Amino acid sequence: MYSYRNKVLHVDLTRQRIESETLQEEFCRKYIGGNGFGIYYLCKNAPPRVEPFDPANVLIFATGPFAGTCIPSAGKYIVHAKSPLTFLMGESVCSGSWGPTLKWAGYDAVVITGKAAQPTYLFIDDDSVQFKDAKDLWGRDSWETEDMIKETIGDRDISVAAIGPAGENLVRYACITSDKSRQAGRTGMGAVMGSKKLKALAVRGSKSLEVAKIDELVEYCNRLYKDCQGDATKYYRLYGTPGGMISLSEMGISPTRNWQQSSDHVLHEEFTGETTKERYHPKMIACQGCPIACDPVTVLKNGPYKGTTASVEQESLYGLGLSTGVGNYQLMVKATEFSDRYGVDTISVGVTIGWAMECYQKGLLTREDTGGLELKFGNGEAVLEIIRKIAYRKGIGDLLAEGVKRASEKLGKDSQHFAMHSKGLELPDYEVRGLKVCALAFMTSTRGGHHMTASAYDFDLAGKVEGTKADPAYGRLVADRENLWAVIDSLILCKFTRKVITGYEQIAELYRLATGLFLSVEELSLAGERIYTLEKSYNIREGWTLKDETYPARIFKEPIGNGPLKGIRFTEEERSLLLEAYFKARGWSAEGIPPKEKLAKLGLDMVTYGGN
Repeated sequence: MYSYRNKVLHVDLTRQRIESETLQEEFCRKYIGGNGFGIYYLCKNAPPRVEPFDPANVLIFATGPFAGTCIPSAGKYIVHAKSPLTFLMGESVCSGSWGPTLKWAGYDAVVITGKAAQPTYLFIDDDSVQFKDAKDLWGRDSWETEDMIKETIGDRDISVAAIGPAGENLVRYACITSDKSRQAGRTGMGAVMGSKKLKALAVRGSKSLEVAKIDELVEYCNRLYKDCQGDATKYYRLYGTPGGMISLSEMGISPTRNWQQSSDHVLHEEFTGETTKERYHPKMIACQGCPIACDPVTVLKNGPYKGTTASVEQESLYGLGLSTGVGNYQLMVKATEFSDRYGVDTISVGVTIGWAMECYQKGLLTREDTGGLELKFGNGEAVLEIIRKIAYRKGIGDLLAEGVKRASEKLGKDSQHFAMHSKGLELPDYEVRGLKVCALAFMTSTRGGHHMTASAYDFDLAGKVEGTKADPAYGRLVADRENLWAVIDSLILCKFTRKVITGYEQIAELYRLATGLFLSVEELSLAGERIYTLEKSYNIREGWTLKDETYPARIFKEPIGNGPLKGIRFTEEERSLLLEAYFKARGWSAEGIPPKEKLAKLGLDMVTYGGN
């Protein structure tokens, strides 16, 4: 097969052993790559109900068949493990150079088991795989770790995926950092690395990668590159993801102050892409092989945080700023840099701090609990200090390092009512009470409350649905988008190209030109359904039940508090209606279980969670 490496590297950290597995064509056609490979090896290699920090939990890094080719926006990798945050499937996509470099080294995926006896990093140098002593790296932040590994090896061009102190200290939403500004952020994959005493994976790859139809592929990609620099991606190129923040506020669908409000024009105006471009002139940089360049890296040239550098995305501004009521962009740059260096997901850490601030507001946490910090909404310096405490699990940081679900359960005092998560994953920047398609998609996401599982807010923002009303038709909309996105995350393509690479027809043609294999539109759609159903089946095996497909009480009991959608609610009746429609669209039982005949149709006979 072309474009694939046809090889998976298996690493046993406990025994310091490696072996390789040869991939077969039928397997690649069935699971495609990236996401499909990751969930397959997670189901196959991780024991049922394993504890996330048990050495038997498996950690998978996988690329897609397009990584390392000229196909635009394909320079990504994906990480899977059982999540220490949700205790279900953990999954996170990351950009940068690491994914293509792994392909150039000769591998489609790395499957890691066991636990090292001492801090270790893995150096994959083409056919040579080495276990390196990381004692001098342990305790270093992710940026220092990357620099020190490159200096030690003597090659600035190697690619490094590393954890910071948060991963070492098992912060449940610790992330993995590549190229300093790119993170595998969600579901706590960095904490799983930390539990294995694995500080980093460094890769050097020098092997050429052959595609099936090079001339045709280059011609096709030239058209895609041109389209990627047209109107379809204009705002991403100009402003990055913050470009649309003010419109979200104007629509009343961007939660602030721990979802007590859903619109704050003053906060949003400070953070929008137009404002930051005018005041701070962020440099727009691109991931490997991407013509869009949507990454707004800001270097502060003056002020109290002079010299601070960070890539500040919409979701980071939401988590660290809107959730905490902090409207200072310079402080957001510092908070993002702290998060990236220490290695925490900016959404999860910000939402968890926002919850703690509301607890402080309500008297459920006191200055004695916070170590003297005035944990009030708007206190940016407190946000910086709390991030540090979380990374090292010091004082109040030890509680907040558990994530908002577990922290609220430990604190009690009815604080679970406003702990903003779904399945234990902190919610992103979209007001589900006013976006009913989004409300369904965040509930059914196999990762937990995650905006990139289906990007269902697209339908609302494009005016294709009336988002304030629940409609059974949303069940099919969400299921179909989940299947398509499962394919996109298996290839792996950036979802910011979704107005350029618009569906299965283009994907099928790119796949043929790159791999030499033909998958029809129907086969691709079936592959997406297979992969997503396997994700759901894994969650069921690990303890998922229908009661997990929900939100905290605030979503159901409190209407939107301000803005143009003030008074709009999401009711239990709407939840039931939407879930019933979704399960019906998928051919699952009323309890959300894929039946045996559905599993057989998808070729998932190995699933053994007990569905019927």
